Amino acid sequence: MATDASVRETARLISSDKVEGSAVRRSNGDKIGTIEHVMLDKQSGRIAYAAMSFGGFLGMGSEYRALPWSALHYNPQLDAYELNVTDDQLINAPLATADFFDTGVADRQWEDDIHRHYRAAPYW
Repeated sequence: MATDASVRETARLISSDKVEGSAVRRSNGDKIGTIEHVMLDKQSGRIAYAAMSFGGFLGMGSEYRALPWSALHYNPQLDAYELNVTDDQLINAPLATADFFDTGVADRQWEDDIHRHYRAAPYW
């Protein structure tokens, strides 16, 4: 199977390994964080969340936040995923349980809260 970059990205599709490590920026270009991985809904096949790291220095002390995928928009001018939130909105977002990024286990109340917080359409 070919693995060169031309196969991992087309005009409309991109491989998950190219999304991981992508910057998340505000529309003014300020970097908010980095997408560490994406989380898929197994039943629908839709991307549900992006796990984003932010803060810290050289990977030390970074925090992680789950972002509803529908809150992000790819902006080719920024070559990044765009999310226009303040630092306070990001820091005060509903926190996922400690094992969410490993297991994907979350209750529906948290999912409702996180989508409402970012004013994002639910994936379900």
